[in-house]
Amino acid sequence: MSTSRSCRLAAVGLLATVTSASAWAQTPVAAISADDLAAQLARSAPKADRRVLQLAAHAMRCALQRPELGVSGERLSVIDYSRPSTEPRMWVFDLARQRLLFEEWVAHGRNSGENRTEHFSNRDGSFMSSLGAFTAQETYMGGNGYSLRLAGLEPGFNDRARERAIVIHGAPYVNPSTAQLQGRLGRSLGCPAVRLSVAKPLIDALRGGTMVFAYYPDQDWLKHSQLLGADCGTAAGLATR
Repeated sequence: MSTSRSCRLAAVGLLATVTSASAWAQTPVAAISADDLAAQLARSAPKADRRVLQLAAHAMRCALQRPELGVSGERLSVIDYSRPSTEPRMWVFDLARQRLLFEEWVAHGRNSGENRTEHFSNRDGSFMSSLGAFTAQETYMGGNGYSLRLAGLEPGFNDRARERAIVIHGAPYVNPSTAQLQGRLGRSLGCPAVRLSVAKPLIDALRGGTMVFAYYPDQDWLKHSQLLGADCGTAAGLATR
């Protein structure tokens, strides 16, 4: 094959890829299958668990079918609490541009475990993390500086997040170097705290309706989550646990 023909074929292939990506970006997330969305997330974050991304994609599409939940289709964050705190386990995706914005360390509640997150609660004063899908709402300045309020979308699992003041904020104890020495990150009172140096840009990327999907292989949650069910919580699934 001649060099000129090879170049033409390569150019055609590149154009097709760009055109496909552009078409995908112009398609509303709600119109994309969970499988296709999960595949796009996996390409952006190859270190993330594909099964977790699949669940997050399903929950995202379910939430977008329920406008009363106030979830935006522009971005998505996934936290994988099945991973140890010494590893990055939080991802923030720009869905419109098909790219990864952040791959970060995140703390869990002090009563949820040591290096690994093993216990979860929806109860005020438990000092545990909560599972499931949240929507990132408004920002404010508080005792932990610039912070982002989270509203839980999962009855019985995280719907008391606002009254518990479960927020995303920066914290000095989220320090990967220290974590390697002591065997774990510092822990919060239940908030998904992040590094101080990334807190503001990460919070700004999430605020205003981004879904934050916090995963752990908890069988009760996997079985009863409305946003993981086949009916997306739109019919019988709306009954409170």
